[in-house]
Amino acid sequence: MENGELRIENNYKILIENLEFEAIIGILPEEREKTQKVIVNAEIEYENKNEFINYADVCNLIENLMKEKKFLLIEDALESIEYELTAKYPQMKSLMLKIQKPEILRNALVGVEILRKY
Repeated sequence: MENGELRIENNYKILIENLEFEAIIGILPEEREKTQKVIVNAEIEYENKNEFINYADVCNLIENLMKEKKFLLIEDALESIEYELTAKYPQMKSLMLKIQKPEILRNALVGVEILRKY
């Protein structure tokens, strides 16, 4: 508060939970031949509702990029998605992005996550 004024931040967060699709991802030979289920979760924070981020477009970008690129590592997929999102949406203030492969291990749900602040 400055001079008795209350400063209100207009932060918004897009939540994408359990975006599920089939893609080729992984380094094992069988992962390079046959698609497997992936689950993507994301949180994107931005300030100005006049510069909103369309969550349907974000979902399409993530799914299309992963299907086209056929990444070897989840880390490479995360970095590529982050690059595309920051290029398209420079108003992003933070990004949490998680990719999981639910069928790779029988007794665990595994994946990789990044958290970035801009």
